[in-house]
Amino acid sequence: MPRAPNILWIVTTQWRAQAFGYAGDLNARTPCIDSLAAEGVNFAQAVTPHPFGPFARAALLTGAPSPENGVRDYFDPLPEGSATIATELSARGYSTAFFGKWHLARRDPAAPLVGEAHARVVVPAGARGGFGLWEGFESGFLLNDPWLHGTRLPEPVRFEGYQADILCDRASAWFHGAPPGKPWFCVVSLEAPHPPYNAPAGDIAPQDPGQIQLRPNVPTGGAVEERARRELAGYYAHAEATDRAVGRLVENAAGGDTLVIFTSVHGDMHGSHGLFRKGWPHEESVRVPMIARRFGTGGTGRGISPAPISLSDLPAYTLAAVDGREWKPAGDFAAISMPSVVRQPHQCDRVWRGVRGRDRKLVLGGDGSPWLFFDLENDPLEMRNLAAFPSRAAEIRNLSASVC
Repeated sequence: MPRAPNILWIVTTQWRAQAFGYAGDLNARTPCIDSLAAEGVNFAQAVTPHPFGPFARAALLTGAPSPENGVRDYFDPLPEGSATIATELSARGYSTAFFGKWHLARRDPAAPLVGEAHARVVVPAGARGGFGLWEGFESGFLLNDPWLHGTRLPEPVRFEGYQADILCDRASAWFHGAPPGKPWFCVVSLEAPHPPYNAPAGDIAPQDPGQIQLRPNVPTGGAVEERARRELAGYYAHAEATDRAVGRLVENAAGGDTLVIFTSVHGDMHGSHGLFRKGWPHEESVRVPMIARRFGTGGTGRGISPAPISLSDLPAYTLAAVDGREWKPAGDFAAISMPSVVRQPHQCDRVWRGVRGRDRKLVLGGDGSPWLFFDLENDPLEMRNLAAFPSRAAEIRNLSASVC
């Protein structure tokens, strides 16, 4: 029986699907991930099930959406003893490890979100998702000089350098030292390119805000444009620095039969439709990069897949690869939702649920009535909300049945 492949998940934060060279973004300097997309399968219609960190991370690890996975509120921890992809692969004989941002532990809602208060929260051993080795931090958004603790570090220790470099290097050292003859599963969870966008991005300088090419759905001539340009200048610098770290990580992992999956937990509006940050049901917030590239034997093939895959499908997709089976989407639509309102500035102001297909997206408000309906094939920038068109009423009703 052939040996099962090694598995590497690379999970970034706030990296929207549109912000890559391979996706046509002229601001993006992402040669390493562009190469990964060219050599593997690019799931061009991939979405996050929930465009906010803890909800998406819980769904990613368990394969179950929020709140069914136990995470309904932004500060809810992942319940101890939850069945995760790590527990499943451990049962199949894998060595498992997690490095980086967790964002699923109990933390103080009154403490500042950015800084050492959340970065130094100690995640109890029983609350680490069943990983054999765990080394990371709860949150804190310290893109430089992160505090790490875990299996080998009982108390938080500060490491000097760019966060992505440190985590990718430590993960590489772990899987190179993994027990021979035994497959390994490693998750590398990076905060970049998440705010604060003005934080240093290693030795990568921010771009000139005036030279940034905005998406056509960003209102121009006012405060929205000014803010979008300012933030995107730093955003693309962090994307470039992270791309470089990811490139080294992938190169280190590619020596044997290894399946590499690259993705992000959600995107960022960056001024599109006049909005910022995440939580919104628009494409800049819900559509995420997802690339699968298998090195060594049994490659995944290459090309662009239109399958409506979600982060919550990744456990099943991974297990299919381990078992040598072909993964197929469960249906024509992927579920998307915000299970609760995260009361922070600039985030989405309502609960909603919907479905995202290859060419259509329907979003219902908290009361179950249609809020947004887009024909993405004819209007990829969502400039026209087709919910206002009575001629699509029957289609909206039929899609509504699949949401409820």
